[in-house]
Amino acid sequence: MFAGLPELGISNGEDLKETLTNCTEPLKAIDQFQTENGILLPTLQSALPFLDLHGTPRLEFHQSVFDELRDKLMERVATIAEGKEEDRYGKLEELLEKSFPLVKMPSIQPVVMQVLKHLPKVPEKKLKQVMADKDLYKVCAVEVKRQIWQDNQALFGDEVSPLLKQYIVEKEAALFSNDLSVLHNFFSPSPKTRRQGEVVLKLTQMIGKNVKLYDMVLQFLRTLFLRTRNVHYCTLRAELLMSLHDLDISEICSVDPCHKFTWCLDACIREKFVDAKRARELQGFLDGVKKGQDRVLGDLSMILCDPFASNTLVLSTVRNLQELLGQDALPRDSPDLLLLLRMLSLGQGAWDMIDSQVFKEPRLELEVVTRFLPAMLSVVVDDYTFTVEQKLPSEEKTSLNYPTTLPDVFIKFLQENRVACEMGLYYVLHIAKQRNKNALQRLLPALVETHNDMAFGDIFLHLLMGHLTLLSDEFGTEEFCTAVYDGFLLTSFASKENVHRHTLRLLLHLHHKVLPSRLEALVKTLEPPKQSSDPVKDLYTQLTEKLEAQKKSPPQPAESPSLDLGLHPVTVPTTASAPTTPI
Repeated sequence: MFAGLPELGISNGEDLKETLTNCTEPLKAIDQFQTENGILLPTLQSALPFLDLHGTPRLEFHQSVFDELRDKLMERVATIAEGKEEDRYGKLEELLEKSFPLVKMPSIQPVVMQVLKHLPKVPEKKLKQVMADKDLYKVCAVEVKRQIWQDNQALFGDEVSPLLKQYIVEKEAALFSNDLSVLHNFFSPSPKTRRQGEVVLKLTQMIGKNVKLYDMVLQFLRTLFLRTRNVHYCTLRAELLMSLHDLDISEICSVDPCHKFTWCLDACIREKFVDAKRARELQGFLDGVKKGQDRVLGDLSMILCDPFASNTLVLSTVRNLQELLGQDALPRDSPDLLLLLRMLSLGQGAWDMIDSQVFKEPRLELEVVTRFLPAMLSVVVDDYTFTVEQKLPSEEKTSLNYPTTLPDVFIKFLQENRVACEMGLYYVLHIAKQRNKNALQRLLPALVETHNDMAFGDIFLHLLMGHLTLLSDEFGTEEFCTAVYDGFLLTSFASKENVHRHTLRLLLHLHHKVLPSRLEALVKTLEPPKQSSDPVKDLYTQLTEKLEAQKKSPPQPAESPSLDLGLHPVTVPTTASAPTTPI
């Protein structure tokens, strides 16, 4: 406990023991030991008997003096470090040399740690001693740990790894939340709110202003993204940079070539829309990547691969298409639309680019613009034509039935092209948000086979389940249940556990709206096999318990949620060639 005192010429318990062992008059020996090792202040000696008269033990007195002096010394260390004197760090190093032998003493340790904390460059020998001792490493300040980590990537990785795992767990928990809503979903929190998350704040603190540690974290994120294809690592890459931006850490922001691009994109994500001015700025950054700086494209593609970025880009694309419809213009004639598609394509090619190390912007397939988008708009026109037909007086109506099939080229692109598939999926969400049952029943079967099974990804299913709550009353019809369950969800729930979970989430929320005969069959079909994970079993148990409770006491009719479409309709002049409803 008092290791290190002899090195500084201060007596410890062993010295007292030896003195008492060899002396003939123990009381005199103790008195002499106290005089030699007490507070060397002549006037104090005559005052100490007064404390004895008040029954105050000498230990208590010395401890209070010690604590006061220690606090004063720690304040002085901070004052010296914050001062402007040229030799301030020299003074602190001198103090470190004197105090470090006592670093294992609990009462002195805070002083040593305070000195270490305020030294911008701790002597290598001392850093190694701290790193080698688990107890010392644990209690030292993050400022000291940064100096250890920057030359010990494995140790830094051990510290960061649990945080990265926690981040992914939190994101997945949000996607599988039991709360289904079109208004409060995965994309609802603002960028600034997301950056207040525990993991982002901890990582930001661990990095501080250290560029080397920042680069290490980015490398960890790239490696994990490559290993897992998990796009949440792309989100963290952007959030981390913007968290440092919020704190004005110019030492890092000024050297990250993606900073201004990410800053501009962050503003778009906040607004959930890329306006013309910001679109030009983003295009300027992309066009400004020079030869020899091609690796920057890898990082830009990761930032665009962030689901919050792609969500914003696709919503902006849908809104852009609305405007084109109103202007009787073709998709190929819109520079803003082409830029949005370019960025979507770059983001979706992130994994391939980083994996191949070929840092070249993927070429957008021209037919997405010339064939897929017109096909998608023809689906919109079909829907519009049918809607108008229904509003005509009976004598003017024709025997027009709602189309049940989709253009072949539309289905082909959903299956073969990433960018087209992403837009097709968001169009389905848009239709669901408008509570358009007919269009939804027409589109859902086409989602069974999509590029890389994108329609069965967690983010799309999370959003779709929330949007389907707007059509809750339709689940009382056999036709709609067949389209949603038989035509889409049940086609892959047995082979994809995430689909099983999302299907149970939906049923847990809407079971009271589903036809009783259909509900019974669904509950039987969705019973998890023995090898299913705990979350699936837990959801199924919750469902069966709810159904049992419902049998005992039927629920009161629930109010349908209020609707905020999020996309602003564009008013279009009524002409024979242009639909007047928003896309």
